[in-house]
Amino acid sequence: MYLFIVLGTMLVLPIASVAIETVLLGTSPNIIHIFENWFIFWALGVRLFVAGFRQIVQPSFTAKQIFEIEDSKAHVVVQELGFANVAFGILGLVTIFQPHWISSATLCGFVFYGLAGANHIFKKKNKTEWIAMVSDLYAAILFGIFLSFNLLKP
Repeated sequence: MYLFIVLGTMLVLPIASVAIETVLLGTSPNIIHIFENWFIFWALGVRLFVAGFRQIVQPSFTAKQIFEIEDSKAHVVVQELGFANVAFGILGLVTIFQPHWISSATLCGFVFYGLAGANHIFKKKNKTEWIAMVSDLYAAILFGIFLSFNLLKP
């Protein structure tokens, strides 16, 4: 299930949203900007909001399945992570209605996913943590590309 959520929010749904916007709605040809908008919405907004909500209400999943921590004392820390994920998720969701927040959301996505991905690199990983690491680094790379394009805008 986790893999399907990650693939959906970080690949399938952003691409589908771009296709719908460009083909069916016939919007502008700036495909990088359109993909950035939808990637922020899905990968930062939906993915982190859903992950954060789950971490708040069911901290044992993240503690046990990703970090392999059995101690319930870790649940408080996982819930705090959930609060941060919900906050980032809301930022990503709001960019659809507030496009002038896109650069800020892109920077937050780059920093968050870059640090999270780097944090997974040197750990012994189970299958779930491998998925988290690869998807985090993939997101960080895309957010970095979007940032470079934003910095090159006149």
